[in-house]
Amino acid sequence: MVSRVRVWLNRTYAENVFFMDQLRRNPSDRAVEIHATHGDPDSPVLAAADTAELEPENLSPAGYVEYALDQCGRRGIDVFVPRLHQSAIVAHRAEFEAAGTAVLAPPPEAVAVFHDKVIAYEAVQAIGVPVPPWYRVRSQDELVAAVEELEAGGHKPCFKPASGAGGVGFRVITRTPFSLTQLSGFPSPYVPLDLVLEALRQAEEPVDWLVMPRLEQPEVSVDCLTGPDNRVRLAVGRTKNGRRRGFTLHEQWLAPARRIAEGFGLHYLSNIQFRMFGDRPVLMDVNTRPAGGLHQLSLCGVNAPWAAVQLALGEDPGEVVPPFLGQDYTVVSGPRPLRPVSLPQQRPETTEPLPAVAAPPSAQPVDSVGSAAQVLPL
Repeated sequence: MVSRVRVWLNRTYAENVFFMDQLRRNPSDRAVEIHATHGDPDSPVLAAADTAELEPENLSPAGYVEYALDQCGRRGIDVFVPRLHQSAIVAHRAEFEAAGTAVLAPPPEAVAVFHDKVIAYEAVQAIGVPVPPWYRVRSQDELVAAVEELEAGGHKPCFKPASGAGGVGFRVITRTPFSLTQLSGFPSPYVPLDLVLEALRQAEEPVDWLVMPRLEQPEVSVDCLTGPDNRVRLAVGRTKNGRRRGFTLHEQWLAPARRIAEGFGLHYLSNIQFRMFGDRPVLMDVNTRPAGGLHQLSLCGVNAPWAAVQLALGEDPGEVVPPFLGQDYTVVSGPRPLRPVSLPQQRPETTEPLPAVAAPPSAQPVDSVGSAAQVLPL
């Protein structure tokens, strides 16, 4: 009898409820039980998991590693998919392996390269992958110089934190004075240069920004699955142009993504994003973790989460080729169940096979609308 697989996702995105769904519906028909932890008791991933815990707050990276090792030991975790404190966790991979847990994340060297966007751009440029013009900015004078140089080239300057994820902190700089136009309708990413400079003057600490031209659509996110041998098993591009989403296997996107994944050892699941600068694709960002939209590859007949878990368990799935490319689609939000206010009695902590629960997560009452998204064809 094949044993069940126990997977832990820590403080992950709400959209990864679909990642969890795919693990349970794996083509190997293997029993999968999922443990989830989060700092938000209303995260839908807690309701979607078989067991769940609230994470302690304000742990240092080292303290979080101790917490994670304890979780893996107590919960009998076979595969750990870390998002929070990924850098610290992968640095202690050997300790997790000694506890019987495979860490589904790249090695520490790869995580370190892509934690800082400036280091990342320099590194990928060195292996021949095109990047946009960029300027590292920490002061008012550096910001003005970068903006003026980009504007002289006919570009719209924008900035984002040198380290960060999910588009947090992204703004487009404009010379248009602040007016009621900015206060009507929905909030905009555009921010007047004079207000940015004033904020910098009043700041108590220097910023660390990457200033670059605003890149054009389409945006293509290439989801890669790479083995510990640095060989890519899967590479599929997800295209985004306004509301319309789709898929691509065009080598102008896949070839540079493979070069990055293999060249830097982005083991297991990574997401490499490109946009257009003029008439050519350039690198926008690299995520050393599964993308929130990874589940959308199911529209191409691919179960990437399960293939990654197989790799982590030493069961090489071989080359994963989409049997077809799904039709264009869009993304809409939908309801997901939440846990009651207090976490209920859960399954016992044991490494033995666990009894079935009376009501699966899908049968729980919907207490609120989750922030996860569903895909619909266009």
